[in-house]
Amino acid sequence: MASVAQLTDWMITEGRRSGDPVKVVSHFCSSLIEEGVPLWRVNIGQRFANPLLIAWGVVWTPDGTDSYDVTHETMLTEGYVGSSFEYILEHRKPLHKSLRQLDPKTDHSSYLEFAELGGTDYYATLMYYGDGSLHGCTFVTQERDGFSPRHLELIEAALPALSSALEPVTMRKSAKGLLRTYLGDGPSDAVWNGRIKRGERTTVDAVVMFSDLRGFTALSEAAPEADVFDALSGYFDLVVQSVEDNGGDVLKFMGDGILSIFTIATQADHADRCRKAAQAAQSVLAGLTALNRRRVETKKPPLDVGIGINVGQVSYGNIGSPGRLDFTVLGGAVNVASRIEGLTKSIRRRVLATSAIAGASPDLFSSCGLHEVRGLARPIELFSLVEGEL
Repeated sequence: MASVAQLTDWMITEGRRSGDPVKVVSHFCSSLIEEGVPLWRVNIGQRFANPLLIAWGVVWTPDGTDSYDVTHETMLTEGYVGSSFEYILEHRKPLHKSLRQLDPKTDHSSYLEFAELGGTDYYATLMYYGDGSLHGCTFVTQERDGFSPRHLELIEAALPALSSALEPVTMRKSAKGLLRTYLGDGPSDAVWNGRIKRGERTTVDAVVMFSDLRGFTALSEAAPEADVFDALSGYFDLVVQSVEDNGGDVLKFMGDGILSIFTIATQADHADRCRKAAQAAQSVLAGLTALNRRRVETKKPPLDVGIGINVGQVSYGNIGSPGRLDFTVLGGAVNVASRIEGLTKSIRRRVLATSAIAGASPDLFSSCGLHEVRGLARPIELFSLVEGEL
């Protein structure tokens, strides 16, 4: 098959170098169509290792090509259970199914949906990557007679080339996703691009925010483990969402504590980043109110939080041994943020900030007076966040 040979050559050269899965899948489908394969809808799904996502893929139709992500939760829904993807990955063999005369009671909803839109025939098969992992792809046609044996032969013959072009994309996507999950956007980009090696550090101006779940020790000692993890997950979710929605990065989870930074790129950004951090804290409190309503409804104890915010110069980078590194951020600004978070209990305010933070958003803060902060030579004025709607 000269056409498959040409497609293979394109995939292992231009396609592989492009790193563009949409371009690769679009070329794959158009090449098969030129050879007479009557494609109407193609879904190329790839699994990878990621604690938040379990798979990603590309869907092609005559109207366009788009990529998508699949969460672990999706794998537990009816969208996956009983689907062709589940079948081929479990049985490790292709599935060829007519979309005519389907039974609404027994056939998967995806078959019914494609049939309603004019699909006549369906083919699901496997792609194999160099690491031995299996990935799935599906093909749907509206051709009256469905897919012929020659059509399926062409698809199968072309799949190894498609795998060679998409495998490096999947590997990069997986690696970048893991870095972002554990380090946040900015630091993960720096590590990926090789700008931060062991022992090296980058010094930047940043707003530092420490948040800590109050009463966690008592909760962990009194509640079942499942309830403790449920509480942490709910708390982590709302803090991460609040920080990222306001342009910050969550750098570390430390037990029930969370360290976040809002990097200041230029002096003109200073006031804006200080305000964004304050708004993130305000969002955490609003989210905690909603979370506690749900917890009370299920007879679980409400959660509370303490947050400290400061701004200054920090250094972040990789520290550790040659075989094991940790990404962290250090500096006086970090220490002060941590210590004023610790004062939230005694001052009886859930969010405390330094004057530099409050000065950028005077409408969001009120003074709590002078207070001793461990490590500082003299007392400093602290400000509490005005709690309310954003």
